[in-house]
Amino acid sequence: MPTVLFTAPYMIPFVDRFKPVFDKYNIELIVPDVQERMEEDDLLKYAGQFDGTICGDDRYSARVIEACSPRLKIISKWGTGIDSIDAEACSRYGIRIGRTLNAFTTPVADTVLGYMLAFVRRQPWMDREMKAGKWEKIPGRALSECTLGVVGVGNIGKAVTRRARAFGMKVYGNDILDIDHVFVSETGIEMTSLENLLKNSDFVSLNCDLNPTSHHLMNTDTFALMKPTSVLINTARGPIVDEESLIEALQAERLGGAALDVFEVEPLPLESPLMKMDNVLLAPHNSNSSPAAWERVHWNTIKNLLDGLGMDGKGLDDLRDL
Repeated sequence: MPTVLFTAPYMIPFVDRFKPVFDKYNIELIVPDVQERMEEDDLLKYAGQFDGTICGDDRYSARVIEACSPRLKIISKWGTGIDSIDAEACSRYGIRIGRTLNAFTTPVADTVLGYMLAFVRRQPWMDREMKAGKWEKIPGRALSECTLGVVGVGNIGKAVTRRARAFGMKVYGNDILDIDHVFVSETGIEMTSLENLLKNSDFVSLNCDLNPTSHHLMNTDTFALMKPTSVLINTARGPIVDEESLIEALQAERLGGAALDVFEVEPLPLESPLMKMDNVLLAPHNSNSSPAAWERVHWNTIKNLLDGLGMDGKGLDDLRDL
């Protein structure tokens, strides 16, 4: 009987719902108490006890991978990003990685647009003033008067671009890969250097993967290129931004604002200066929120697990309504 370490925070509250599936395949579950993620030391406590895992952003480092092999066969990641998993170590020990590509494109792209609308139309700030008893008309702008820079023109970056263009925005794009010329022609996005994008954008949306080329991509030097009125939006991964440099730029008014769904340390420490900044909108890594998207990811994550354990997951559709 295979054993699975079940640590995906978005699935744990519904574990009873998926129990018939695991019972059908004679899978035994280990379900620890997980807040945001399992760190390296948390995972090492279970090393050698499980054949597969359904996980969130758990820290599957080379040390963990080595300790969990040869028993561990499959790491089925809930979601898309696998930057918390040492893929090289998995390859070395023959451990398969499963994930759901294009999992949260729609809700994340909507989140980016929501942030831009909030900043240009000033709704959160006017709401705050009204509730404080002040009738103050805070000046706003239309999105069509603004320029957007999209860093990382993958599935989410493309969806953000299409939404921005629908609002009449000028859009610059930057990516380390060549972008399909059909998409460029369709949307009118202007692919350019990161330097030119940062210098000319009113909003900069980070939609790239976290990898060695993007770690601390936004730092003191790159923030210095941005307009002092520009707003940074990060719905990708926290470590793409050097948070200390961001805080310094905001405090020195070298940046107009920021909208952050992800952080270098999660949960964001309560003592972070970001918590007290009036020109910063914060969210708890929640831009993926969407019942339809979550449902798709739940079942695809289970299917990836079954495939990795050498089981046939084709009959999952029949089990969804149990």
